[in-house]
Amino acid sequence: MSAELVLFWVFAAAIVASAGGVIIARNAIASAMSLVACFFFLAGIYVLLWAHTIAALQVLVYAGAIMVLFLFVIMLLSLTESGPVAQLSPSRILGAVGTAGLLAALVGALLRLPKTLPTWVSDTAQVQRFGTIKEVGQVMYTQWLFPFEAVSLLLLVAIVGAVVVAKPRI
Repeated sequence: MSAELVLFWVFAAAIVASAGGVIIARNAIASAMSLVACFFFLAGIYVLLWAHTIAALQVLVYAGAIMVLFLFVIMLLSLTESGPVAQLSPSRILGAVGTAGLLAALVGALLRLPKTLPTWVSDTAQVQRFGTIKEVGQVMYTQWLFPFEAVSLLLLVAIVGAVVVAKPRI
């Protein structure tokens, strides 16, 4: 058993635990901080995959910038601790069924993965370029430009909406 495999399982268990903390936490701030921990552990898995650029972007963009915005919105809306968890409702049952369906789809997709490595893994030049800033930038600003801009616009609209909702109380 290699150290990388042990670290993978440690990071994977920590991701599942912190994701559970996001769901279980009654305080919105504690939930957001659990999400930050999940982002950091995910960055650890990216490092194990030798995708250091993506790991750094994960920490800077998600754990840094976006979570600061989320915490700002939570504090702007003055969310306080909620009471006990609500009783079983149709929306909770539907959410649980949807989650189980997504989990089943994920397991099905993982079982259909090929058992052999892709052909590009044997190309050392392509493996060395994988995950570099140049490669990530080239793919992001050519192939994925529209989704990248759409996500940034969506985040802007969400922040403006939160400010508009909170404005009467300010």
